[in-house]
Order: sequence, then C-alpha cells, then structure tokens
Amino acid sequence: MSRPLSVALLLALSLPIAGAAFADTAPVAVASDADKRFQAIYEKEWTWRQAQNGLGDEDSAATEGNLNPDLPDVSPAAQHGRLAAWNDVLRQLDALDPAQLSAANQVNLAIYRAQVQDLADETRLRGYEMPFNSDSSFWANLNFMARRPMHTAAAYRAYIARLNDVPRYFDQQTDNMRAGLARGFSVPRAVLEGREGSIAAVAGLEDPTASALYAPFKDMPAQIPATEQQALREAAQAAIGDAVIPAFARLQGFFRDEYVPQARTTLAANAMPDGKAYYRQQIRRYTTLDLTPQEIHRIGMAEVARIQGEMDAIIDRVGFKGGSEQTRFQDFLHFLRTDPQFYVTQPQELLDRAAWISKRVDGQIGRYIGTLPRGRFTIVPVPDDIAPFWTAGRGGLGTYWVNTYDLPSRPLYNLPALTLHESSPGHALQAALSQEQKALPAFRRDSYISAYGEGWALYTEKLGKEMGVYETPYEDFGRLTYEMWRASRLVIDTGLHHYGWSRDRALAYLRERTALSEHEITTEVDRYISWPGQALSYKLGEIAIVRLRGRAEAELGDRFDIRAFHDAVLAEGSVPLPVLEARIGAFIDAARVAGPAGGASRAP
Repeated sequence: MSRPLSVALLLALSLPIAGAAFADTAPVAVASDADKRFQAIYEKEWTWRQAQNGLGDEDSAATEGNLNPDLPDVSPAAQHGRLAAWNDVLRQLDALDPAQLSAANQVNLAIYRAQVQDLADETRLRGYEMPFNSDSSFWANLNFMARRPMHTAAAYRAYIARLNDVPRYFDQQTDNMRAGLARGFSVPRAVLEGREGSIAAVAGLEDPTASALYAPFKDMPAQIPATEQQALREAAQAAIGDAVIPAFARLQGFFRDEYVPQARTTLAANAMPDGKAYYRQQIRRYTTLDLTPQEIHRIGMAEVARIQGEMDAIIDRVGFKGGSEQTRFQDFLHFLRTDPQFYVTQPQELLDRAAWISKRVDGQIGRYIGTLPRGRFTIVPVPDDIAPFWTAGRGGLGTYWVNTYDLPSRPLYNLPALTLHESSPGHALQAALSQEQKALPAFRRDSYISAYGEGWALYTEKLGKEMGVYETPYEDFGRLTYEMWRASRLVIDTGLHHYGWSRDRALAYLRERTALSEHEITTEVDRYISWPGQALSYKLGEIAIVRLRGRAEAELGDRFDIRAFHDAVLAEGSVPLPVLEARIGAFIDAARVAGPAGGASRAP
C-alpha cells in the first residue's frame, strides 16, 4: 500500500463502533497549534479549489446556492498555477508533525494529503489534455449543471452567466486537446465512433428552448416575480442561442475534422508519452493502493476462476443442458440474452421494476445497517443525449438513474444487483450518510474516493443475497455476472493498458464470461480503453471490505454485530482503503472489549 498508517493513526481510528459515529457534532477537544495550522491549510485550499473548479459536472449536480458566474479556467497557465499551489500545500503538510495533531485530524491528514497528491500528480502529467472519455465528457456534463436546484433570481443569473461562458471554456478545452494530439496523448481513435452525436445534438438546435440547458427556466420558483422570470427566460434563450449552440458547432467541427483523424491508433495507456507513469498514477488514484498492473492482473484471474465455479453451480441447479458440455456455459448465456421472459418492452416497466426492488430493500435495510440516512433518492431515466454511451445505471446523492435506452440490452435478471449497487444500500445511501456527517470537513463530505464508494456498492450486491433480494436463480446469476464483470475489469484493464491487448480480445473476454448484452459489452470495453484505471476500483474495493468483514467475524465470533460493522465501514465517509483497514481494526478491538452483540443484531 502506498500510504502506510502509523500507530498514532491506528489509535486515531478507535472511534465509537455504532451510531454515535454518525453524530452531527463530535466531542470538542482543545485544538493544538498544529491542528490550527492544518485546519487553516485545508480550509484555504478547499475554498480556493471550489472556486477553481467552477460548476458544470455530474458530481456537483446537487449543490445549491452557488453563485459562481464562471465555468472553470482550464488553460495551461491556470493548470500550472494549480500545480504550484498544490505542491506548496504538500510542502506545508509535510512540515506538520502528525503526532501533534488531534486523533480526528490525524485521520483527516491521511485522507487530505492523498487527495492533494493525486490532484498534483495528474496535473503534472497533463491529464487535462484528455478531458473526456467514452463514458463522460466536459460538454455532456454541462447538462448536470442544469439539474442543480436554483431557488433565487441570483442563482439563475449566475447560471446564465455560466452559459455565456461556454465559448471560452470550450475554446480552452479545444486548445488542450490539440496539445494532447500533438504529443500523442489522446483518447484512442478506436472508441471515437459515434461520440460526436452528443455534440451534434446541441450544435444542430434551432430552438434554444429545446436544449436541456433551458430546462430550469420552464418551471421557476413562484417567489421570483413574473416579470423577472420572463426577463431571465429571455436572457437564457439569448445565451443558449448566441453562445452555447455556436460553441457546440465549433466543437463539432474540431472533433470531426481534427480530433478523430489525429487521435492515436494505439490503445494502451503505456503507449502514450509518460504512459507508464500515467497508468500507475491512475491506478493509485482510483484504487488508493500501490499495486502493480501485474499484481492486479493476477488478482483478477483468481477472482474470475472462483466466480466461474459459482456460475456453473447455478446452471446445474436450474437443470440447463445446452448443446454440449463444452458449449453449455455459452449456450446458457445465449438463453439469458435472448429469452423474452427476461426483458421488458416499455421504459416505464424497467423503472417500475427498479422501484419495486428498491422498496423491497427498504423493508430489510434496518436489519443490516444501524444508522440510516435522513436523505432519500428518486429514480429517473438516464437523459437521452448521454444514454447510448452510459452504463446500465448510476446512483448518487438523491438520484438513481436507470438507463432505458435499447431495452433489449437491459435484462431484468441484472436489475436487482444494479439497484442494490446504485441506490440503497449502495451509492445513494452511502452518499446521503456522508453528506449528513456534518462533523467531517467539507473536503471529505464532498469528495468521492472510487475504491471505497465503488467497493461498498459492489459489496452491497453480495449483501443482497443475505437480504433475500434475489428471488430466482436467474437473478442470482445476474448478481454473479455483475461480479464477474467487475473481476474481468481487473484482467481487461491491465490487459489493455499494460499487456497490450487488442480491443477484440477485450470484447471476447467479457463476452465469454458474463451475461451482459452485446451493447453493454461494447460500451464497457470502450470505457476501459478510454478511462485507464477507473474500472479497477470496484473489485479491489469490494475485496477489501469482504476480507475485513471475514476478519471481523473470525476474530469477534459472538461479538460480531452486522449492523455495527456496516456502521463502522460507513461512519468515516469516503476514505482510502488503508484508512478503512485501520478503521475496521479499531472497530474489532473496541467490539472485543464491548462484549457479545446479542440477538438479531449479529447476522440476520
């Protein structure tokens, strides 16, 4: 692991093991001079970072009250300034003596320093010259800005100002992409087909009110006077018509005439300039671990073999014969991909089924998690403009997006696992709990660590089996196909970016081992090609949580309390895996002293 924990940090993580860890206020300790210096450092940097980042992305979709009139400055000069600032912050942090910090701040320092180091490293490697991948992009992310709640005229005016800032923002992104092309640092050409569509959809608009960016003006708060509402609507139409649409048109021309023809023909991250260093940095960023590609590849192969055995056992249980023993597994996958019983024909049917699964989980969740969030989530379809290239669903604070595009590629047997992962007890629950932990600094509440968040969400798919969510062997197979999908990522991502696999080899590997549809397989592999390292976080995070639970159960015996264990995992918010490791070690020590869990709390 790249960030070893000191004994002091282990002691710092000896926190209450149940719901008390979620309290909005923590016991007040006298702050040392080191605590004050550290707090001044992170508060100043976080405030500056928020102003630097601007708005207009998926992760800030639920932020209210931000009156920033500008989108981010992404010019090379601004990037160099950020790198200098982060390097200076790292020097200040390294000058602190962790032993002089409070217990809570020792944990905060472990998390914060890693966060700033990742930001500095990616900027140093000029990752900003590749500002999109096949899953997400700076232009499509503007639509999330439109979904941010706005309650005042000032908020609407700031939003209109950001719309007028789109040409400048797009021009800077275009300059960065040109610089990336010039040095061979680009999204591979092999995954760019069709990616122009989401740009063209806006570039070709004749009516500004038809843009998704105009949606906030269709139903404005009643407290804004009608005359002011009309003025704001007119200003928004002018901004979209005169600034946004022409900016998209210029971006479309650049994408079609320059980016695609000049994009690199290689696939591996290692093949780019500084590619090996970039891939290792992305591995550290998304996994929080210092594992080599070779180590990750071996872990993936072992997991694939284990899960295959469980899948074969279900095929035996349902009595499926297939054409021959040699082809039985592939025949079963074909059956799942083509039998009408596993598919719906209307988008609302898929949404309704997801909602039904979510409500069934609601009836069980209190038996497995002690402290539940006050926040709730809604279920909505993935927006049409991004649905063709999005995954089957996505969850976060307040929302579970279900992809209703291409219904023949959205099998019902996968839906329980997807819903557990994206809504509750997965992303939506974890994000709500994190937001409600007001005692945590903002740099922790409002940040997301992929290995933790995705690891927890994948773990909850397995937890769903204990909860009785999977009602048929086919749904349980769907759970396993999702786990196989994440295990295969460890093999495919490292295969592509370290071992030099071809796209066809990666497609075949996923196709032959999961019951994902062909559309999902293609979308996923293109995502791994264009987004090195991110896909590794899911399985490595889940492996860590499963291992820590096994350790807790083995060491505590009758003292093991499933709700308290999950509270301990969730209580710190999004954390690096080494911090979680120490947290659960402290939980085990405290629970051993506390005595038997007793009754239903243990493991329902």
